[in-house]
Amino acid sequence: MTGVGKAFDPETILLAKHAQHVVLVHFPIALFITGVAFDWSSRLTRRRALGEAAYYNLLIAAISTLPVLVTGLLAWRFQLEGQKLKGILLIHLVMAGISSLLIWSVWWLHFQARQRNAATSGSLWMLESVAVTTIGFTAHLGGFLSGINGG
Repeated sequence: MTGVGKAFDPETILLAKHAQHVVLVHFPIALFITGVAFDWSSRLTRRRALGEAAYYNLLIAAISTLPVLVTGLLAWRFQLEGQKLKGILLIHLVMAGISSLLIWSVWWLHFQARQRNAATSGSLWMLESVAVTTIGFTAHLGGFLSGINGG
């Protein structure tokens, strides 16, 4: 197949060596951290527009975890040939699930506050901090799996 034809081949697109997971994973990470930064800025400055920006960043971060989880499972299945889950791979998978759950939880708490037309809980910043730290740890493990962190 020629270079142009190969670019539109479904197998090439879905199973490329660079793995879609490695590309997509940056979206929920960046959106979530940006959402948290907007949330904290909104609390410090009491500017509603920053709170709105936080909400939508958190919403899109939560939604974008879905393709990331799917492509992560596909990468494990096809690129890592479904090898037994152990070590860093197992920890990364568990932490990815926890990270996604935390992202969805933070968004849900913001959503609930919007529904009640109330301010978010003062302790939400702790959950956001735990989520950012967990996401960072998960990403660090993923770097080892992809070879970026010397793995």
